[in-house]
Amino acid sequence: MDLPRIFTIRESNHRIHNPLTAEKFATLGESLRLPAGTRVLDLASGSGEMLCTWARDLGFTGTGVDISTLFTEQARARAAALGVADRVEFVHGDAAGHVADQPVDLAACVGATWIGNGVAGTTELLQRSLRPGGMMLIGEPFWRRTPPDEETAKACHASSVADFLLLPALIEQFQELGYDVVEMMLADQDSWDRYAAAQWLSMRRWLDENPDDELAPEVREELTTEPAHYARYGREYLSWGVFALMKR
Repeated sequence: MDLPRIFTIRESNHRIHNPLTAEKFATLGESLRLPAGTRVLDLASGSGEMLCTWARDLGFTGTGVDISTLFTEQARARAAALGVADRVEFVHGDAAGHVADQPVDLAACVGATWIGNGVAGTTELLQRSLRPGGMMLIGEPFWRRTPPDEETAKACHASSVADFLLLPALIEQFQELGYDVVEMMLADQDSWDRYAAAQWLSMRRWLDENPDDELAPEVREELTTEPAHYARYGREYLSWGVFALMKR
């Protein structure tokens, strides 16, 4: 049980596996106005940067669950480096279907709503771990502007234009599911650049070190085509945000 290798090759040097910067995550944490001691469940927690820094800066405690062995190891190392290993733990496992043993104050899935087969299923999954009156965080892509055709949508790594909504429609979807949107933090083109462009150097370093690996031709093809591809399509049409929700 693990992520495909191509994903970890791209993002092996990322601390944050989505297009928010450390500064944006710090601002988001402060904006939630939650007290020290807040208990967090972070599903698909990646390398644990959100949970570790919020434990250090805000006094939160909690658990992260991620399917990647590499990212789980990185999260545990980050917790130790920041001196919060006694407040957070990271579990290697499939976040899909994971429910906390005890209700938490904040349940999050920041950028992996496939674990619930989409936004609706992921909100339902997170709600099962959340105490009454608790808060939920959902990270989700949305169209910065609507792609002109299906080819453009697929160039943004979507299967069709219908995969994502414009920002107002995404907020309305949360509302239709019975949640108030009480905060949000959105990526911008600069933070997208930091997420996407950092992958290119990771791929090049990996290629230099592993020229005979069976994945080398795939990584070489992606590194050759992705920078211009991203600049032409993803950077112009796709955006992303984290939305704080509270059930009505």
